[in-house]
Amino acid sequence: MFDILKIILIFIIIVFLLKRQWNLGLVMAISSVILAVFYLLKPLDFLNVILKAFTDKTTISLIAALSLIRIFENIMRKNGIMQEMMDSFRGMVIDRRVLMASMPALIGLLPSMGGALFSAPMVEEASKGINISSEKKAFINYWFRHPWEFILPLYPGLVLASAITAHSLRDLILVNFPYALCLVAGGTIWGLSGIGKQREGFKKISGRGLLSFLPLILILIMVIVFHLDLSISIGSVTICLLIILRYSLRKVYQTLKEGLSLDIIAIILGVMAFKAVLSSSGAVTNISTFFSRENIPILPVLFIIPFISGLLTGLTFGFVGSTFPIILGLENAQNISAVSFAFASGYAGVLLSPVHLCLVLTREYFKANMTGIYYKIIKAVMLILSVAAAEYLIFSP
Repeated sequence: MFDILKIILIFIIIVFLLKRQWNLGLVMAISSVILAVFYLLKPLDFLNVILKAFTDKTTISLIAALSLIRIFENIMRKNGIMQEMMDSFRGMVIDRRVLMASMPALIGLLPSMGGALFSAPMVEEASKGINISSEKKAFINYWFRHPWEFILPLYPGLVLASAITAHSLRDLILVNFPYALCLVAGGTIWGLSGIGKQREGFKKISGRGLLSFLPLILILIMVIVFHLDLSISIGSVTICLLIILRYSLRKVYQTLKEGLSLDIIAIILGVMAFKAVLSSSGAVTNISTFFSRENIPILPVLFIIPFISGLLTGLTFGFVGSTFPIILGLENAQNISAVSFAFASGYAGVLLSPVHLCLVLTREYFKANMTGIYYKIIKAVMLILSVAAAEYLIFSP
């Protein structure tokens, strides 16, 4: 019981500091020290655990993958490749309802904070002449941006979840795929329904426009079909792009400089250190034994802890980094069904979070009533959670 109280206290500290906009890496480093003090770890033992965590193959691979994602996003954005993708897709779509949904979805292919503000004018333009409320436009722009965090290996939260749980990205993507479909279904039911058909004619698509989709498609094929490491997949495509786009050495240096973020590195080191200290303290093993002895069902725990963290931080990276090391040690929480349900629960909190930057910026752009937006979000989130719970109950051993 004391172990649970200690972990709850640490969790409260983590959430409090994240709410105050502290860097997640620093928060997890502080939490690691508090955890070591609570469990009376000797200073030398603590330092050894930290050193092993920092030099672990998974930690190094994670730093490489997330840095390469930033570099890849930089190249795609600055060279207009992302814009080419959007222009091409716009030409292929003959129904403006699909266009309204596809613009935020395409922008969402590249992880960037507050990207919903970029797609909002496109949704506004596509909805011109259509009788649609500001709340519905805001919901469409916000909601259709977010299916990718369940399944796209360019998103740091998914990559971090794979690293912490030791489940392959491919397996996580496959088990999360129904949630992404539910998100799209929820957006269609509560966002696009009732608008009516809005037809437009096809436009000619250039070969360059079609080729703009190739870098992303190649990465997905290498990760999902050929099971290649994410760093290798993104790295090889990025090198090809640098050669094709004829980057000078100076431009390559500038791109690498922009891609290497000390904040991201600090977050990874902090999270992996916390996971290692938590494991060596024996806290999670004791909690798992307590849950088993008292016959406490694991499903509510898998939901509540990630959901609260996601709701309060509004960050997928935040809830994965702060809660997955805790829940992973619980009995029967290591299987992929449990991990997937925990991910869906945390992400539900993120989607409902009042501090989620995409939601805040979208509401402000469309001058929409937040209650009206939430009315749609809550129903769509319930659909995702229902499917997640059903998947867990069916496939969990």
